[in-house]
Amino acid sequence: MKSAYKAVEQDLAQFAIEAHGGLERWNRFSTVSAHLIQGGVFWGAKGKAGVLGDVTVTVDLRKEKVSHWPFGSPDRRSRFEPQRVAVENANGEVLEELVQPRSSFKGHTFETPWNDLQLAYFVGCAMWTYMNTPFFLARPDIQSEEIEPWKEGGETWRRMRVRFPTDIATHSTEQTLYFDQQGLLKRHDYHVEISGDIGAAHYVSEIKDFSGIVFPTKHRIFGLQPDGHAAPEPLVVSIDIDQLVLFYETWCRLPRPA
Repeated sequence: MKSAYKAVEQDLAQFAIEAHGGLERWNRFSTVSAHLIQGGVFWGAKGKAGVLGDVTVTVDLRKEKVSHWPFGSPDRRSRFEPQRVAVENANGEVLEELVQPRSSFKGHTFETPWNDLQLAYFVGCAMWTYMNTPFFLARPDIQSEEIEPWKEGGETWRRMRVRFPTDIATHSTEQTLYFDQQGLLKRHDYHVEISGDIGAAHYVSEIKDFSGIVFPTKHRIFGLQPDGHAAPEPLVVSIDIDQLVLFYETWCRLPRPA
């Protein structure tokens, strides 16, 4: 399969990609599966507290496809693509679906509750973005440029402004990545356009190596203040990863309920 990634020209992008395992090794894989424990006030605000508290996510690293299982119950799983989202049963039969899902969020605020399909769309967007960071910087359809550095916690982080095309479903068109002096991701800022355009300061830590690719296993997301600093509280979303596997197959067989 031809890679979706181009030769990286930006110095910081190349530095970050090498620090996370390198593009050559990354391109050997096509799917990642991870076990997540999730918390934070965000899920309750959407009327979905606990629905995805303990879940396995499977992310396609070539095309934008994501699945969460269990999705509310062991006999349900989600299927996400930018133009369609669905909930299926254990046999792969579609229980409900929504095409052009992003349009369903028009007029939403942070407090607007979501239905199951809207939840599936958001977590699909989010996990595809997180699992592909920083390697999506090598895609020819994603623009990026290094901007002024940022000082936080006694460290100086290099920053990359990223602009996504309209056909990639993600939090917001423009996002900012922060990297330490080793080129490792430390923070990721964006606005959740489908939830009132609220700003998020997303911190990552506890970097671990999986098959030669490094991923953060601890994610803590706070509100983003106008001055660029994170709000000290509340904790909006927490994600902890305790298992992660990379696959060579184009789209690995998803876990099935027992």
